[in-house]
Amino acid sequence: GFSSTFTGERRPKGDRIFEALGATDELSSAIGLAGEFGSEKGHSFVDQLHKIQCMLQDVGSNIATPLSSAREAHRKRTSFSEKPVLELEQWIDSYSEQLPPLRTFILPSGGRSSAALHFSRAVCRRAERCVVPLVQAGEADPNVAKYLNRLSDYLFVLARYAAMKEGKEEKIYIKPEP
Repeated sequence: GFSSTFTGERRPKGDRIFEALGATDELSSAIGLAGEFGSEKGHSFVDQLHKIQCMLQDVGSNIATPLSSAREAHRKRTSFSEKPVLELEQWIDSYSEQLPPLRTFILPSGGRSSAALHFSRAVCRRAERCVVPLVQAGEADPNVAKYLNRLSDYLFVLARYAAMKEGKEEKIYIKPEP
């Protein structure tokens, strides 16, 4: 029931660090699936998704290096800068400019690419909820939580963009009659 962090520290498998690592791994897998669907449709954003999967490896490295037990060499090797956060914000702005304004709640829909991106967004939000307590405890870099926060926004905007590019209708929320 134990596993090791990057620093060599042994912790129970149920430790919140391993929960966050698992959620981040699931997120990378979900994004990989979305990328495969996007590739089938010839979307140009597939390269961005691959870059994000690589960045999630760096997110995992930072999470797996609890700052309470990390030596300076560990910290330097697994540091996480704000640069990827800023890149996501640029991508969000670029896709948002091309989309019609959102006037109602939409449901995860809009074709396979879009639905897979919406699913990835939900997994991303769970990963963020797992990472935030680590950041609050001083165990992970705050930029990791910022990255996941912006990534969920990126995935939402990208899901809408994929639906638009594929000519698929986004299903909207309709309040049921009482």
